[in-house]
Amino acid sequence: MTLNDDIHNYYEKLVIDHISEQGLDKDKDPDYLADLSCIVLNQLPPRYIRYEVDMAFYLPQSERFEMQMKVEEAVRKAVDFLQNQN
Repeated sequence: MTLNDDIHNYYEKLVIDHISEQGLDKDKDPDYLADLSCIVLNQLPPRYIRYEVDMAFYLPQSERFEMQMKVEEAVRKAVDFLQNQN
């Protein structure tokens, strides 16, 4: 077993999806996106999973919504932070 292949933080997918939904992946360079992702993920609690299907079947809708709201807020804060660094 290797941890990097078998286990991952579910928030990583949520963050990447939200960044794509916002179109940031089209406007920003890879270094910016890497910095943004790290800043966002450091604001969120880890939620380790082995299979995506586990989250799909066992996560209540209310908790899924709460996680999405946390991601949206963390991305907003991270974008503001990076803008103020220039």
